[in-house]
Amino acid sequence: MSLAKECNVNIYPVDSEHSAIFQCLNGENRGEIEKILLTASGGPFRGKKRADLENVQLEDALKHPNWAMGRKITIDSSTMVNKGLEVMEAQWLFGVPAEKVQVIVQPQSIIHSMVEFKDGAVMAQLGSPDMRLPIQYALYYPERRELNTERLDFYELAKITFEKPDMETFKGLKLAYEAAARGGNIPTALNAANEVAVARFLDRKIKYLDIPDIIEYAMNEVDYINNPTVEQILSTQKIVTDMIESRW
Repeated sequence: MSLAKECNVNIYPVDSEHSAIFQCLNGENRGEIEKILLTASGGPFRGKKRADLENVQLEDALKHPNWAMGRKITIDSSTMVNKGLEVMEAQWLFGVPAEKVQVIVQPQSIIHSMVEFKDGAVMAQLGSPDMRLPIQYALYYPERRELNTERLDFYELAKITFEKPDMETFKGLKLAYEAAARGGNIPTALNAANEVAVARFLDRKIKYLDIPDIIEYAMNEVDYINNPTVEQILSTQKIVTDMIESRW
């Protein structure tokens, strides 16, 4: 982000949540952001408790209720690790600390994210759960072009609901907030551990609930580096990968 500012170029987010935030901030002063409200669908296990997830099978975790995504991202959505990564992305993209990025479960996946300002006003971006919209918006910004996508019918939708995320059951989100707070190379450790853990789960080598446990192990075991260089980030990734592969 500092290099983009130095070179006077813009970065256009493509992920649906960050695109929504970007659209909500159009014409607004970013210094007046009170908080970012990052929405989540809750994934296929919304409402479940940890005990309910003891015997989750791969096929169960790959059944996302709203979005059609790749296998790895679908697992990340089910554990809510993806939402934790999005929290960290939002803090860098929009210049707010992670504690000002609040995750809200919005099961219908109609509100893609919101921004609350200092005066209490809240701006939201709504649309069908279709990744073509944010991708096209980034490609043609600031122009909006026709897109053959399903349009929202608010009479049919009838209501939009909100829930607080369960960060004890979905520990991956809680760990992501911890990683963001600790900073340094800890977010790298979280991401690297998640990559290895999810790959192992997809290969049916570990249980579903092993994923957050492996992430927590890596975050606690890796040597902390306060302001890592790119080389140290890549080194952290390799160390974490080797650490997990030797144990699991």
